[in-house]
Amino acid sequence: MTTFSRGSGRTERLVLPGVLTAEQVTGTVAGIAAAQRADGAIPWFRGHHLDPWDHVEAAMALDAAGEHGRAEAAYRWLARHQNPDGSWYAAYADGAADEPTDRGRESNFVAYVAVGVWHHYLATGDDAFLDSMWPTVYAAVEFVLRLQQPGGQIGWKREEDGTPVTDALLTGSSSVHQALRCALAIAEHREEPQPDWELATGLLAHAIRRHPERFLDKSRYSMDWYYPVLGGAVTGVAAKERIEEGWERFVVPGLGVRCVLPNPWVTGGESCELALALWVMGESDRAVQILQWIQHLRAEDGMYWTGYVYDDDAVWPEERTTWTAGSLLLAAAALGGDEATTAVFGGERLPAGLEQDCCA
Repeated sequence: MTTFSRGSGRTERLVLPGVLTAEQVTGTVAGIAAAQRADGAIPWFRGHHLDPWDHVEAAMALDAAGEHGRAEAAYRWLARHQNPDGSWYAAYADGAADEPTDRGRESNFVAYVAVGVWHHYLATGDDAFLDSMWPTVYAAVEFVLRLQQPGGQIGWKREEDGTPVTDALLTGSSSVHQALRCALAIAEHREEPQPDWELATGLLAHAIRRHPERFLDKSRYSMDWYYPVLGGAVTGVAAKERIEEGWERFVVPGLGVRCVLPNPWVTGGESCELALALWVMGESDRAVQILQWIQHLRAEDGMYWTGYVYDDDAVWPEERTTWTAGSLLLAAAALGGDEATTAVFGGERLPAGLEQDCCA
């Protein structure tokens, strides 16, 4: 059985007036830790599945809270169970590596390990960890870039039989953009230049900024609205214009952010991610307000319900996920100035890749 070290001195940065007290932070961190298996896997909740993206999200929250041993165990789980092609399956039953329940391999799920590994390094300064995880990150990035299309966008996934799905998702590609920048930061730190990755990152950023027609139309989903900002491809005036354009459609004052239109359903994860995007834009006051609104989703055990159907005054689905709690802690960490979290989401300290502009 794995023994996890316990961090200290970090949780004060997660305390936000009107959002989280020190006691509440402790409860939420404990809730995520309680869901983690002895082998490091972090499923949505015990008895449900693990997906690699949300597994990393929860691990990053543990690092932000100073639980570095638990976070490292989560990344070691990924390293041990990476497929030969550099991927992971889309879902594993309760985090059991020998029980995949969805053998598709989704590009953004695979790429996100780079964000988590760089975040862990920045939180700990552990060069031995970074060196040992480099082959895992490298293989994951290579898998993802084999799905990049000529227009720069990233194909969604490979099916179980290896068939590539070349249709691209804006949210997924935006997440991949952040991951590629973190992978480039790791390569730069190791003094191992990756010019192909730099070119791929620039092509992807241009597609996200200038070519919405290269992505499937998922504009009903709030993630497609804010993720180009959260993933760092859309910045400055363009970011502010994008967020303002969708604000009234997706934001429900006092409750949070809709997941998908026209459903009367606000969700904790999307709300926290929007708060992070607002912080990225320099709008911390609005970010804090969003986090204050969603405290109606907090359960007695310190975890957060996935969503709330406000027309029916009903929590739905009746589940409290590690990734919802994780996204809240990461938003709080960014607002509190946690250095590792601000570095991977703020973007100023991440390589941008080689800028491309086919529209010049």
